[in-house]
Amino acid sequence: MTGYGIDRIKNTIPHRGEILLVDRVTRVVPGEALTALKAVSGNEPCYARLGPGAAAADYAYPVSLAIESWAQSAVLLSVWETPNPDVLAGKLELAGAINEVAVGARAYPGDVLEHRVRLVKSAGETAVLAGETYAGGREVLRVGSFVVALRDVDALRPAADRTALKV
Repeated sequence: MTGYGIDRIKNTIPHRGEILLVDRVTRVVPGEALTALKAVSGNEPCYARLGPGAAAADYAYPVSLAIESWAQSAVLLSVWETPNPDVLAGKLELAGAINEVAVGARAYPGDVLEHRVRLVKSAGETAVLAGETYAGGREVLRVGSFVVALRDVDALRPAADRTALKV
């Protein structure tokens, strides 16, 4: 399989540990489109509370995590050419509005989510993206629009912190 693995992803966005929900980027056309994968595993923290009597339906991957995984793929596209893996320096990616989200089929452990993201519009340091997520050819998620804005991390610090940094 070609593409970019976890090292490139971690060097592009600041997500780490259990919150990093993208495993591989299989295709990227900077400024246009990106396809990324997320393998759903039965060992994920979201399944930890399930006991031995859990029904198969209990193993449906949470919609909120599918949306977060797609959103991380969107952020990857929006900063692909200007990566910043450090939340304490440079430009920080801020998620804005997400609209027209439609949930379709459910994903389960063993499925691989394929996130397809397209850049709809870019204005300065703000991007509007859209796309879909599939698992085994089934549409899991459709996002009509998602806003990502880049802001200088120093501008986001409380005023007291900014003053202390200048001393």
